[in-house]
Amino acid sequence: MSVELTRLTAAELAEKIHSREVSAVEATQAHLDRITEVDPVVHAFLHVATQPALAAAAEVDAALATGNKPASPLAGVPLALKDVLATSDMPTTCGSKILEGWRPPYDATVAARLRKAGVVILGKTNMDEFAMGSSTEHSAYGPTHNPWDTSRIPGGSGGGSAASLAAFEAPLAIGTDTGGSIRQPAAVTGTVGVKPTYGGVSRYGLVACASSLDQAGPCARTVLDAALLHEVIGGHDPLDSTSIDTPVPRVVDAARQGAEGDLRGLRIGVVRELGGEGYQPEVEATFRSALSRLESLGAELVTVSCPHFDYALAAYYLILPSEVSSNLARFDAMRYGLRVQPSLDSSAEEVMAATREAGFGDEVKRRIMLGTYALSSGYYDAYYGKAQKVRTLITRDFAAAFEQADVLVSPTAPTTAFRIGEKVDNPLAMYLNDLCTIPANMAGTPAMSVPAGLAESDGLPVGLQIMAPTLGEAVMYRVAAAFEAARNAAEGGPLIQRLENGLGVPV
Repeated sequence: MSVELTRLTAAELAEKIHSREVSAVEATQAHLDRITEVDPVVHAFLHVATQPALAAAAEVDAALATGNKPASPLAGVPLALKDVLATSDMPTTCGSKILEGWRPPYDATVAARLRKAGVVILGKTNMDEFAMGSSTEHSAYGPTHNPWDTSRIPGGSGGGSAASLAAFEAPLAIGTDTGGSIRQPAAVTGTVGVKPTYGGVSRYGLVACASSLDQAGPCARTVLDAALLHEVIGGHDPLDSTSIDTPVPRVVDAARQGAEGDLRGLRIGVVRELGGEGYQPEVEATFRSALSRLESLGAELVTVSCPHFDYALAAYYLILPSEVSSNLARFDAMRYGLRVQPSLDSSAEEVMAATREAGFGDEVKRRIMLGTYALSSGYYDAYYGKAQKVRTLITRDFAAAFEQADVLVSPTAPTTAFRIGEKVDNPLAMYLNDLCTIPANMAGTPAMSVPAGLAESDGLPVGLQIMAPTLGEAVMYRVAAAFEAARNAAEGGPLIQRLENGLGVPV
């Protein structure tokens, strides 16, 4: 029974819990058992909150037993939470030694909304330190492994959240996306990941990497599950000054409509600049197959050009490090977190320097130095200022493209999951994994990744990226759900069901 429960979608599991066919405690225990079974291999979790999770599930069961309506459509469903969101009842480390064991005095708004909705938080997932990386190898607590092939990366920075889904440790997860950290892990693990419109989900309590780029969002194994979670966590938050004061797009209705498989009347733009040289041939082939499938559903395909996307990666790696340099200055060993004191008479500056040396990893230090340089006197206009101008041009490219198409599509990542250790010492090669995903962060527009198929050469998942205009999540979910339904029908079921035993993780 417990194995069967871990195989259900979040929507299916919620239905069984709310009809009292299965208790929330049973569902939670099944996933905790699954974590015990496979996480020694996968290492998706940094902290498992066994007793708090069971207590939260018991509260859902007690409410249902008295005849109360579920607190939300996902009440009682377990979830894995990326360890960059503050939680008052468990540690928040951001994958860094500098915050090892730190327990915030408050909950992030996303965490608070999950609790209010009756969603059961299983624990905190592994990530690249302070969300800086594309492989989850930059975690201070060791890499996460891809359940499709445990010798390979699960993407980053939210590899723990994506891997927990692919390993059936949780039916839902929360990630954050600064340059692709939800979508790229979704692509390489055969799961669904959504970056909402910037400001569509509160950033209050999300430990900042780059404040103008960071966005929390839903991760799931199906489009409908992602939509259900999106509606739980989305919406205006007065505690976040960048939060948009507008209703959450009706993404659940859009996903249900899309599952009917009719995309007639929709124009889908194929971005000319996101493909070609440097892309794995099987990724390109799978993407072309996805385009044919979308066309068969009645959509009109149009080619669009976004010429400044070619400069997005370079501009991003000036803007992001600059914001990192500012945001991470708060980790000074004075108020919370790690403190290293070289000697009894060390000055405050010496304590700060020793703490940051011991507490920050190489990638974090690299980005702090890049950002400090880009912001320094004499270089600000030449680097940071020009990067912001490129950002404006990318936003204009999106605006022009959306005059020709309702959504835009591309591969989510240029390659399938690479081997652990293959690129960790080559920052440029690592950064190239975000070629397709960065533009949406630069413009603040919504984007998502859905499973598109498996590459022939390595049998690993490939993702299809769907991008929409600002607050255009509804049409994005509609297209994603239609594509998902058509692919499932043609290939005999969800892609995730084809994850086979023999890769080190029993399924």
